[in-house]
Formats: sequence, C-alpha cells, structure tokens
Amino acid sequence: MGLLTGLRDSISRAAATLFSEQDPKRIGIYGPPNAGKTTLANRIARDWTEHGDAVGPESHVPHETRRARRKENVEIERDGGTVSIDIVDTPGVTTKVDYTEFLEHDMEKEDAVRRSREATEGVAEAMHWLREDVDGVVYVLDSTTDPFTQVNTMLIGIIESQDLPVLILANKIDKEDSSVQRIRNAFPQHETIPLSALEGDNMDEVYDKIAEYFG
Repeated sequence: MGLLTGLRDSISRAAATLFSEQDPKRIGIYGPPNAGKTTLANRIARDWTEHGDAVGPESHVPHETRRARRKENVEIERDGGTVSIDIVDTPGVTTKVDYTEFLEHDMEKEDAVRRSREATEGVAEAMHWLREDVDGVVYVLDSTTDPFTQVNTMLIGIIESQDLPVLILANKIDKEDSSVQRIRNAFPQHETIPLSALEGDNMDEVYDKIAEYFG
C-alpha cells in the first residue's frame, strides 16, 4: 500500500505542477491599416526573443499584413519577473478595401485586385481572432490621424463587449503632427500610452504596461 500511496502522491504533485503552469496569453495587436502594428510586433520580437526575427514585413503601402502572424513565447522581463505572451500581428481592419487605393502605389491592376481580395479576407480573419482566440488586445493608433472613425469605435466596442483587457497605444509620436491627446479624448475610458514603434521611443513604459495588463 505504501508504494501505491507514494506513487499516487507523486502523480498528484506532477499533475498539479503541470496544470498550475499557465500557457502564454495570446495578445492581439489590432488597429486600422498603417497604424504601425507590424512595426510594433517586430520591435517586441527584436527586444525580447532570442533570435529577434521579424514577425512580418513593414511597408507604407496599406494592407501589407493580410494574414495574422503569431510570435510565440515572447518573454518580457519587468521588475524582476517575466511575463510570457504570444503576440498576434493582425491585418488592419477597415470597413472597405478598394483596389484603386493600391493603384496609387504604382501597382498593376491585377495585383491591386488580388491584394484587395486578400486584404478583405485578412479583415475577416482578424475579426475571428478577436472573437475566438485572443486573451487581450494592444490597440495601435496613428497619432497623426483622426481616431474618431467607425472602425475604431466598432472595434473598441467589440473588445469591451468581450471583456478583454485593452491597452491603447498612440503610435508615431516622432511625427510633427502627432497628437496623443486627441486619442485620449476619443477613448477616455482607456489608458493611452504614447510611443514610436519605429524609433523605439517610450518602449520601457509600453513594456511596463504590457506586463501590468497581461501578466
């Protein structure tokens, strides 16, 4: 009996240890096209993963990201502890993708049509992730543009209805026409953190807040 009891206790301890270790939380990086979501994802990956591989390509052309990309087991060290997350770089969400906007970037019509179709599929995928597969949201906004849009209002509303923790980032503060206060005024119910994902400005505060919100 002693052997069986010891074996049972060992199995119980092993099971308790196994199930006490939580999987990394899946944090979706959301926002409109060209807000700097992939730039932020790449910055986080460079700062906190062993090889610093990019999550995806960056471009000034809208909808460069047309499929969600995931970087797993990102370990952010803050205040003597480590926060483990998976980051999901999602396609920019918009109410309409028009192939003509790509023609302005010297694309052939066939390529523009294909890109618009892929971008539309990407929006659907991003919404699926939001409703089914993320534990929290980093919402990236371009601080040089007006945040009062149908897309931003809709997405923030969906995030709130899902009871997901959300951290709003006012990106591109390195630009002269940046206005962080405009974003704070648009969504006063949420904390807004300024940053430049491109230049790395204020990333320490961003990482502090990621650890606070999602740790």
